[in-house]
Amino acid sequence: MKGFFFFFTTSALAILALLPVVAIGAGLKVGFYNKSCPSAESLVQQAVAAAFKNNSGIAAGLIRLHFHDCFVRGCDGSVLIDTTSNNTAEKDAPPNNPSLRGFEVIDAAKKAIEARCPKVVSCADILAFAARDAVALSGNNLTYKVPAGRRDGRISRDTDASNNLPSPLSNATELVGNFTGKNLTAEDMVVLSGAHTVGRSHCSSFTNRLYGFSNASDVDPTISSAYAFLLRGICPSNSSQFFPNTTTEMDLMTPAVLDNKYYLGLANNLGLFTSDQALLTNATLKKSVDEFVKSENRWRSKFAKAMVKMGNIEVLTGTQGEIRLNCRVINSGSSSAGIELQMGSGGDDSAEEFTDIATN
Repeated sequence: MKGFFFFFTTSALAILALLPVVAIGAGLKVGFYNKSCPSAESLVQQAVAAAFKNNSGIAAGLIRLHFHDCFVRGCDGSVLIDTTSNNTAEKDAPPNNPSLRGFEVIDAAKKAIEARCPKVVSCADILAFAARDAVALSGNNLTYKVPAGRRDGRISRDTDASNNLPSPLSNATELVGNFTGKNLTAEDMVVLSGAHTVGRSHCSSFTNRLYGFSNASDVDPTISSAYAFLLRGICPSNSSQFFPNTTTEMDLMTPAVLDNKYYLGLANNLGLFTSDQALLTNATLKKSVDEFVKSENRWRSKFAKAMVKMGNIEVLTGTQGEIRLNCRVINSGSSSAGIELQMGSGGDDSAEEFTDIATN
């Protein structure tokens, strides 16, 4: 790709510099499977729709699953890989276990696709399609086109998840740093945080705000007192020890709908996580929050674009990685990277990295 740019004249480059750049990973394109597996996206859509009909909460799970995949080693489906006797995989890292869900939906979609088009469609692409379909189902048909062509990674380590995923305890500076480190902007971070308008959270992710917050106050003063009272009733101080599976909705107003009510909640001190309320502690971030409180359409448009942009983080393409036959297991006979997974060692995995991503 680098040699390609030498064909441009200086004036042509000057013109291109003035044009907006769409964040599409090199090698990805919309309709990637049109010839090799034309039914791929519809089969994923069917699997997601069936799961959503049974439990609408699965939509939030699939959106989060895609996010947690992309932020760890890029969008390579590594979050789907199971732990082995010699390696603890991403899905079992503290930020993911026991809260991640939706794996069985990806399994169902993969099974249907393999029956129709064996060894063609990657698990990473299936997850990206599934997240898009989950957004459409929970967001009043909020949809977008997904560039595809991702390959599956062969490495999945719990430490990578712990080191790369943003924490619900993060402050504004930490959040911005985490997202910009993935070629996403501060605004992208605020936009994507809007996904917290759907889904549920375990008590352990926010009880730091309810008990022993500081010497001056037992409860975080930036949370609504009425909301704190409600949450303390759901999550006792010993809930993490005695009731580890207790959860609560992340959005009080429309918990099953992907809309802008998350931002309205923030404006009324109803953010659940420290990281949610942190969006109001920075003037630039707060400006975006205020914008989305006023205009749901503006947020919907930017959310769709941000999801595409996120889906292009450090993708593997071409001959990189593999097309996993079972999304939970690397292919037998995989090269040294596969051995690294089984051994749990770091090694030099630079051959799997792909970071040539166009950004705004």
